[in-house]
Amino acid sequence: MAVYLDHAATTPMLPAAITAYTEAMTLVGNPASIHSQGQNAKRMLEEAREQVAASVGSDPIEVVFTGGGTEAVNLAIKGFFWARGGRRRILAPGGEHHATLDTIEWLVQHDGAIVEWLPLDDLGRVDLAALERSIASDPESVALVTLLQANNEVGTLQPTLRVAALAAAHSIPVHVDAISAYGHVPIDFRAVSAAGVSAISISAHKIGGPVGIGALVLSRSATVVPLIHGGGQQRQVRSGTQDVAAAISFAVAASVAIEGLESEGPRIAALRDRLVDGVLAAVPDAVLNGDPDASGRLPGNAHFTFPGCEGDSLLFLLDAAGVSVSTGSACQAGIPEPSHVLRAMGRSETDARGALRMTLGRTSTEQDVDALLAALPAAYAQASRAGFADRVPGR
Repeated sequence: MAVYLDHAATTPMLPAAITAYTEAMTLVGNPASIHSQGQNAKRMLEEAREQVAASVGSDPIEVVFTGGGTEAVNLAIKGFFWARGGRRRILAPGGEHHATLDTIEWLVQHDGAIVEWLPLDDLGRVDLAALERSIASDPESVALVTLLQANNEVGTLQPTLRVAALAAAHSIPVHVDAISAYGHVPIDFRAVSAAGVSAISISAHKIGGPVGIGALVLSRSATVVPLIHGGGQQRQVRSGTQDVAAAISFAVAASVAIEGLESEGPRIAALRDRLVDGVLAAVPDAVLNGDPDASGRLPGNAHFTFPGCEGDSLLFLLDAAGVSVSTGSACQAGIPEPSHVLRAMGRSETDARGALRMTLGRTSTEQDVDALLAALPAAYAQASRAGFADRVPGR
């Protein structure tokens, strides 16, 4: 059986979430209809919204269901930009997820946005002094600040509360992409909202729910221009008939993830530490990327640079040995490129091309770690002999 160590890309659906999904798919009724079947669907939808809200410490009305995490990020960034009355500057750290990078670049190309990419330190953490200088230079021109709660590649946690405080001093909305952090570290939207965060994005398939549903948790006081018009079903922010079955499944996964946070977090972190120690023992030249302090990174993330070899080559060799890992985000249309996260952290292009990410989740076991550590030395030796010459065409 293949060993799956790519939970950051997507994690297996929980059996309880699958059961809830399939049972709910037999439900008949549009939640916007006023007859009894429609109202029953609405009741189940709103109960699901309450469960998702409880998982992030928000009010149910603040949960706007979307078609996934990417839509939630787009809604936040474009929605705040359009709502901010001609303010053109967007401030964001380098090394963000492509959902953020590509959304901002679209606004630059098509809508006159001006982006300022904030520097990262060598652990992948945003430079707060640079952010403060950027805001202070002309606070009235800043449309929004957006950043990851935890970097999806190297796992480093960002100082979101300190970022929010700097922006809140000038009434600048802050969006936090919490997709990679959700279900792995505690999230309290009421607390971060009080500190100045206006919205957070989350996604179901990262926590054992279905692909195709996420949410933008949007403060009651925040204003965004919608991406989609027609019906205004969710606070006039997101129109369209809501997917009741997916929402119910999402809610089940959210409840399981939050209930198990105190036990699963330490278990997965211990597995991660064992994996890190084992990789560094098997390949002494390997470099752990991101914050080496366990309190400063996601519990299931281990990201390495393997000098002298191509990350893609090492990935394919491990895959042939039955171990699934990744070179970074799965949201790049299968196109290999040097890790833009490592480049933003000041690493060379050569180092960025030798990156490999291993991520653990609820189904991960000690046997999975053992299988990786058994397969890695031979795979690394072969990839090192190939160096950077034998890239796989078209991959």
